[in-house]
Amino acid sequence: MSLVIFSHGRCLSYDIGHDHPEAASRIHAVQDQLLSSGLEYVVQQRDASPASRDQLCLAHCPSYVDHVFDAVPDTGHIWLDDDTQANAKSLNAALYSAGSGINAVDVVMQHQDTQAFCLIRPPGHHAEYKAAKGFCIFNNVAIAAAYAMQHYGLQRVLIVDFDVHHGNGTEDIFQHDPRVKFFSSFQHPFYPYTDPISHSPSIVKMPLAAGTSGALYQQRFTDEWLPLMHEFQPELVLVSAGFDAHIEDDMGQMKLTELDYLWLGQQLKQLADRYSEGRLVSMLEGGYEHSPLARSVVAYLKGQL
Repeated sequence: MSLVIFSHGRCLSYDIGHDHPEAASRIHAVQDQLLSSGLEYVVQQRDASPASRDQLCLAHCPSYVDHVFDAVPDTGHIWLDDDTQANAKSLNAALYSAGSGINAVDVVMQHQDTQAFCLIRPPGHHAEYKAAKGFCIFNNVAIAAAYAMQHYGLQRVLIVDFDVHHGNGTEDIFQHDPRVKFFSSFQHPFYPYTDPISHSPSIVKMPLAAGTSGALYQQRFTDEWLPLMHEFQPELVLVSAGFDAHIEDDMGQMKLTELDYLWLGQQLKQLADRYSEGRLVSMLEGGYEHSPLARSVVAYLKGQL
C-alpha cells in the first residue's frame, strides 16, 4: 500500500485577505502536522500539474470556464459570487487544485492498492456547472470524477462528501449521471441552504442537526450509507474531505473529533479495498481552525494506513 500527497506552491501563493478563513496558513498547518506526526516519512509527496481548459470543461460549462479565464484581473480582485473572490494568482491556484485531482486519479488507476490525498486550495465542492460559489472556483472532485470516467471508462464512481457544508456544486454537476453516486453529509439548516431531500437516485443526502456527535454520525453512516455503497460496488472512491465538522471549528456547530475522521478513513479504505482495488482519492475542502484541521487530516490519513 502507498499513500501519495499532491500539492503545489501555487496553491499557497494567492491571498484573499488577512482575515479570510480560506488562507494558505491552512495548508502550512497540515504540512507541519504531517512532519510532527512522522507521516511525512511514510507518504510520498508530489507536485501537482495544472488542469487544462478541456479538462475543466469535463465538469463545467465551457462558457463559464472562459468567463473565469477572461475575468480574472492582472491587478486587484473581482467577485465571482458573493463569497468567492478572485485575483491575479487565484486562477493558477485553481488550475493546480483541479489538476491535483487528475494527477491523483492517474496514480491510483495505474498503481494497485494506492491512495492519494490532495492538499490544495481553493476548495471546490460548492462550484456548480455554470457558477462559482462558497470560496470555490472550479469543482475539483467533480473534474476528477469526470476525468476518471472519460479517460478510464469507469461506470461506477462513488463520491463521498463529509464537509460540514453540503456539496451543492457536485450535486448540480452529477444529479442526472447514473455513473456517479454522490453521498453528502452536512449540517442542516446551514449554508448553502440546500434542500435536505434527495430528488435524484444519484444523490444521497444526510442532513444533520447542529450538535450532532461523532457517535451519532458513525451510526447513521453505518446504517444509512454503507449498505447503499456496498450495493453500488464503486470502481473508484473519491472524497470531498472537509474537516469543518470538527467540534473545535467555529465554521459549523458539529461535534466530530479526530477519532471520527480516523474512523472515516478506515471505512472508506475498506470500501475501496473491497470493490476498487484500493483506489481512493481524497481532496481537501473545508476546515478553518488550523490545529483541529491539521490533526484531523493526519488522523484521516492514518485510517488509510
